[in-house]
Amino acid sequence: MFSNIPYGRQHITKSDIKAVTEVLKSDFLTQGPTINKFEKQFAEYIGCKYAVAVSNGTAALHLASLALGVKKGAKVITTPITFAASANCVLYCGGEVVFSDIDPKTYTIDTAKLRKLLKSKPKGTFSGIIPVDFAGYPVNSEEIAKIAKEYKLWVLEDACHAPGGYIIDSKNKMQKCGNGTYCDAAIFSFHPVKHIATGEGGMITTNRKDIYEKLLLLRTHGITKDTNLLHENHGGWYYEMQELGFNYRITDIQAALGISQLQRADKNLEKRKKIADNYFKAFSECKKIILPQVLNSNKTSHAYHLFVIQVKKRKELYDFLRTNKIFAQVHYVPVHLMPYYSQFGWGKGDFHEAENYYNQCLSIPMYPSLTKQQQQYVINKILQFVR
Repeated sequence: MFSNIPYGRQHITKSDIKAVTEVLKSDFLTQGPTINKFEKQFAEYIGCKYAVAVSNGTAALHLASLALGVKKGAKVITTPITFAASANCVLYCGGEVVFSDIDPKTYTIDTAKLRKLLKSKPKGTFSGIIPVDFAGYPVNSEEIAKIAKEYKLWVLEDACHAPGGYIIDSKNKMQKCGNGTYCDAAIFSFHPVKHIATGEGGMITTNRKDIYEKLLLLRTHGITKDTNLLHENHGGWYYEMQELGFNYRITDIQAALGISQLQRADKNLEKRKKIADNYFKAFSECKKIILPQVLNSNKTSHAYHLFVIQVKKRKELYDFLRTNKIFAQVHYVPVHLMPYYSQFGWGKGDFHEAENYYNQCLSIPMYPSLTKQQQQYVINKILQFVR
């Protein structure tokens, strides 16, 4: 019998521990040179010009929203199938969230329904779009960018689930999730169950210098010591608070762990894909299990943060697996069904596809250190239940 098998977990190696230990022995624990090194290496990995490390993924969403100009009265579109932070960040800035339903095949925002929503309102009604690379499946970022250009909207890509995922665009070029080609900015999370773990942590990527400079200011209380930006200069100690910013800084300790984890990001991504292949092979003949679809697989590379199946008796399977020490999870309760969002008029029946998905979805174990024996045990138990 195995010990508990979670849906996801971090993998810490001796190299990770060594990297963190070296920082603990250094002169800097918080705002030191390791953060800048992490930002540069992550930007290179994603393929963008700029990266700004912050304290967590939610902070990344908040700062990116502010940098993109979200304020009172701004209406921003996102998907109901995501973690609440993808929507909450708009409210933090005083804006209004408008949801648009998902594609039942990809679980990401449906571009046809997005167009329909935009056409139903006068141009200028909406400010931007926050699409989500759900479970690691890349959104159709090229199409979303085309829509955004038509309606003069900015795009903030929530790529928390998809570092290393990519699309092949109409020019036959590989575009990694969050690289800024088809969005104004993107955000990532380094929560322990994500591809890269720093305990807590996040990153904002962009190709726009104006956004980058705004993020640097907002990340640290709105304070700058940059002599090129100061209104006055009283000496080497002098600094100015020029915006109402936040303390959303990451530490050198976390950045060191992030750098170490980044070194094996591609290797771990291949392990995730192998685990996904095993699930597809095991469940392909079972009609009681709906498997995730990878449309245009030659044009799309899934990052497999999650492996989501759908079954009719989801609650019963969830409970059955727990009794067998398999801790599956549900991603996610639709944001528009959260009690807090009912005050804005959202409720049951608003988004058929999202709600239908939620009623049947279950995220089963998916992480690089999952062994063949553990995965086979998970497969056997699921098949035992559904047959």
